[in-house]
Amino acid sequence: MIERTMRTYQLKGMIIHLCHLAGVSKSGYYKWLSNGEYRRESERQDEQDFQLIEHVFLRQNGKAGAQTIRMILENDEGVIMNLKKIRRLMRKYGLVTKVRQTNPYKKMAQATQEHKTCDNLVNREFDQGEPGKILLTDITYLYYGKGHVAYLSAIKDATTHEILAHYVSTSLKMDLVYNTLKNLFENGFEVPLESYFHSDQGFHYTHPEFQKEINEQGFTQSMSRKGNCWDNAPMESFFGHLKDEVDIKSCHTIEELNSLINEYVLNYNISRYQWTLKKMTPNQYRDHLLAA
Repeated sequence: MIERTMRTYQLKGMIIHLCHLAGVSKSGYYKWLSNGEYRRESERQDEQDFQLIEHVFLRQNGKAGAQTIRMILENDEGVIMNLKKIRRLMRKYGLVTKVRQTNPYKKMAQATQEHKTCDNLVNREFDQGEPGKILLTDITYLYYGKGHVAYLSAIKDATTHEILAHYVSTSLKMDLVYNTLKNLFENGFEVPLESYFHSDQGFHYTHPEFQKEINEQGFTQSMSRKGNCWDNAPMESFFGHLKDEVDIKSCHTIEELNSLINEYVLNYNISRYQWTLKKMTPNQYRDHLLAA
């Protein structure tokens, strides 16, 4: 285009003067001119690669970052793409990931005097290199339909990131955590030696009867420090992603909500590639550890 402009307006004799004004050398200008075909080919390649990135990005509802896109491209599409290149193209074409805002830590009801807390034995050492050694659990609020509220209780393997059990209810009664625990064992979970059951200091987990049940099942109970959400960060992270990615408010009944949560948990376990799991899904990483 520049070369054509030079010819059109008969500016060829002014090249030295124009280069001086632009702050470039004459040789640099001619080198840039001779590399035109390379630049056009590079631009075509960028456009092709961006189409792959954009396809994954849109499929993830605009909530996939560069690392997630790279893992999906590699695992689902068989395309190996440099992480720096993905970030460069996202910047170049204005692809901005929707960032999940940190949710405030939600406290459960204050425990009564007979409820006893436990020490933080996990101490944020979540990855034990062995499935089932540390189970994390928590409860979160789900606002659906027109002003309805439900509660989701879940249990997560801290090492593999699998959601091993979950239960949705419209009640915060103790059945919420008991049914979650029941689902854990109905799903075939076997308690390993020296395994920990980690939670916050909420009413349910400090309840004497629940603590007795946990102990009888063979777990050692551990609890986060009061008001410190980082002590149970992987569980908080799962709830945050779920609320960010699932259209909870579109559900009109508890049955619809339960079905939606079931589908999300299933896909999370078998389809969600995670950078910290060697770019595997939770189920793949569990099988990898068991085969090692």
